[in-house]
Amino acid sequence: MSEHAPEIESYLGTTLKSSPLMRQYCALTDTLDSRAELEAIRRNIHQNPELAFDEVRTSGLVASLLETWGFTVTRAVGGTGVVGTLKCGQGGRSVGIRADMDALPIYERSGLPYASVNEGRMHACGHDGHTAILLGAAKQLARTRNFDGTVHLIFQPAEEIGAGGGAERMLADGLFERFPCDAIFGLHNHPGMEQGNFLFRSGPFMAACDTVTITIRGKGGHAARPHQSIDPILVAGSLVMALQSVVARYVDPNETAVVTIGTLHAGHAPNVIPDSARMEISVRSFSPEVRASLENRIRQLATAHAEGYGAMAEIDYVRGYPVLVNSERETEFARQVAEELVGADKVVGQAARIAGSEDFAYFLQERPGCFVRLGNGANQPLLHNAGYDFNDENLTVGAAYWTRLVERYLGR
Repeated sequence: MSEHAPEIESYLGTTLKSSPLMRQYCALTDTLDSRAELEAIRRNIHQNPELAFDEVRTSGLVASLLETWGFTVTRAVGGTGVVGTLKCGQGGRSVGIRADMDALPIYERSGLPYASVNEGRMHACGHDGHTAILLGAAKQLARTRNFDGTVHLIFQPAEEIGAGGGAERMLADGLFERFPCDAIFGLHNHPGMEQGNFLFRSGPFMAACDTVTITIRGKGGHAARPHQSIDPILVAGSLVMALQSVVARYVDPNETAVVTIGTLHAGHAPNVIPDSARMEISVRSFSPEVRASLENRIRQLATAHAEGYGAMAEIDYVRGYPVLVNSERETEFARQVAEELVGADKVVGQAARIAGSEDFAYFLQERPGCFVRLGNGANQPLLHNAGYDFNDENLTVGAAYWTRLVERYLGR
């Protein structure tokens, strides 16, 4: 626990809305003069997307802008990560704010004038917007310097790739030892929610995500003589149905879990029984106990099904991101800041859990903090969609939010 924990506990326990000094802190209108610049930055990043650990151009742009605004910049943290540090006053508290920078291997079909020029790569998750938002906060914090302490702005690579991604690499590179943070906060846009609205949830908020590859080894042969073969497609088909029982019959109904078979590949010709069939499964859960139970049951079913048909199952079970757990105190603080900025009617204090996953969870295993969702528009395309685009109306909203959160957390 941080040496400043008692001081922070007392500070965060105050009722922010009642403060007579509210007008000293960043308001939504304070970042409006940066709107055109932030939009240009965001669309430039969108047009030039880079995949995990290849964010050379993006991180270079980020570092250059931070240096221009007076931040101390550290490059190549965990690969292509960038950390911008700004200290004001004599305060000993510190806070980290994170944005992700990587794109996805998707062919963009948005038809936008600033659509990707890198074929097969696209900002289909809004990381271009997250990066621009944090840059907007950086500019505002640098020009007002209305805080007492140290803020570390963390621009992370490789959020999208699963195990071995950017958060793990930055932590392995000594992120919190080199850039101490009493708490850390992050944000993701949320299509399906009105633009500018905020979602919070204390405790488990986003799911752990594991990936399972099961290869059924049978015995190939002629389609006209199936009795001389061991058909892996038959085994795979039966296993697909059996796997649907895992959540329905082996997980407590009060818990949440998802088992989705995303791919199933076997054979090349209608008159040939193949030697093998291969399936890939996405497994989501919100507790360590359920996560372990799911793995155990999937392994049992795959092994028993294959053996029952005379085949063999090879199982590659890869643990991905852990459950994202928001700490109670920091979540309440972050919620209060949002209500103060945009009004209680635009804030959901205890939103439903989200079955998607986030490697920000690794940071929250090391430091208390909160991961926030910001509405991207009720009728906007979903994430990871070839027609998706980040809502630029959120640029100044997000920048103002991060600015005020830092000002409040590191209040004078």
